[in-house]
Amino acid sequence: MSKEHWDNSFSDKDYVYGKSENAFIHDKSSIIPDHSKVGCFAEGEGRNAVYLAKLGHDVTTYDQSTFGLEKTETLASESNVDVKTVQVDLTQEKVNNHQFDAAIMVFGHVPKKDQPFLMESMIDSVKPGGYVIFEVYSKDQLKYQTGGPPSLDMLYDPAEILSWIKNNKCIHFYYGEAMRNEGKRHSGLGHVIQVVIKK
Repeated sequence: MSKEHWDNSFSDKDYVYGKSENAFIHDKSSIIPDHSKVGCFAEGEGRNAVYLAKLGHDVTTYDQSTFGLEKTETLASESNVDVKTVQVDLTQEKVNNHQFDAAIMVFGHVPKKDQPFLMESMIDSVKPGGYVIFEVYSKDQLKYQTGGPPSLDMLYDPAEILSWIKNNKCIHFYYGEAMRNEGKRHSGLGHVIQVVIKK
């Protein structure tokens, strides 16, 4: 989706996905070593980035939306933490390799043709021995109508994700239902793919 789409989406005065971190990130964040450098990909309004900064990590967040990044900075300020914000189209520009101890992404939905590039950039941004943690909606999510893009092309296939992560140690892989109540946009039972890998 375009920068204009996300700017329109995040221009709402409310935090459209809420201010609290995603439940999967909350559950898995303990795997990240203390005082890590963490990259947050397609991070939107910053709820997960701010949560990780509150845990003591050095956090950089990437998104293409000016409004999303501004709201990230506001939320970080409210929480008395620092989060570095970088405006970038993650479907066009690769993030530097081997700079982070961990990377996360929550519902970073891009067109199918761009998904391998985004995944490769995120995995490559992490140093050997580092962790990548992400949760996305699966193609089955269309049946649930509880959030996520209304287009099959923007959702993820579990077999494709397995092929993208196969060169790394898979610590956690889940394909199935999960309850997600996050702001106005994710409400109720959905169908997700969850991954934790170690490079």
